Amino acid sequence: MTEYATLPDDLPAPQDDGAADHLPGLPMPDLTLGTSDGRTVGLGALGPGRTIVYLYPRTGRPGVELPRGWNDIPGARGCTPESCGFRDHFADLQAAGVHAVWGMSSQDPDYQAEAVERLHLPFSMLSDPRLTLADALGLPTFAAAGHDRLYARLTLVIHDGVIEHVFYPIFPPDTHAQQVLDWLRANPVTE
Repeated sequence: MTEYATLPDDLPAPQDDGAADHLPGLPMPDLTLGTSDGRTVGLGALGPGRTIVYLYPRTGRPGVELPRGWNDIPGARGCTPESCGFRDHFADLQAAGVHAVWGMSSQDPDYQAEAVERLHLPFSMLSDPRLTLADALGLPTFAAAGHDRLYARLTLVIHDGVIEHVFYPIFPPDTHAQQVLDWLRANPVTE
C-alpha cells in the first residue's frame, strides 16, 4: 500500500514548459464551482485582498492505489503533503495578508470532503470535474492511467480578482506552502 504523506526520494522534477507564463494579470473568470463543504464559490467574486488557490492533480486515499506509473510523471505525486503544508502554514498565510486559501482538483466534492476531514484541513477544497478553469484560463493539464485529463500542479495568488503571481512548476510539493509564504512576505500588499 502506498504511503501518501511522504514522498519517494527519486521523484522526477517537472520542468518549466512556459504553460503558465500568460496568467499574471488575467482576471479570474466568472465560474461557479462546488466545494467540499457543500457550498458553491464564484471564482470571479472571490472578494478583495489576496486569495491562494493551489491546483493539484488528485489526492490519494488510503486503501486506493495510485494510478499506474504515477510516481514516474513529473509533478504528479505529492498532493497530500502539499495540502498538509498549506494546513500547517494556514495561520502564517493569514498573518501575511491572505484572505482565503483553497485547494482545487477535478475530484468531486465528496471525495475532497473526505480528504479535508482526514487531513484536518482548516479550509475547503474547490471541485472542478470538467476542468472548466483550465479551459477558461488555458491552464496546464496532463493525462495519467485511467485519467484523460488532470490539473498540473500550480498555485495562483489572486489579488482583488486578478491573478497577481503564479507558482509553476512546483517541486517539491511538500515545501511549497513555505515557498508561497516567503513570496507573500517579500511582496506585501501596500494600499
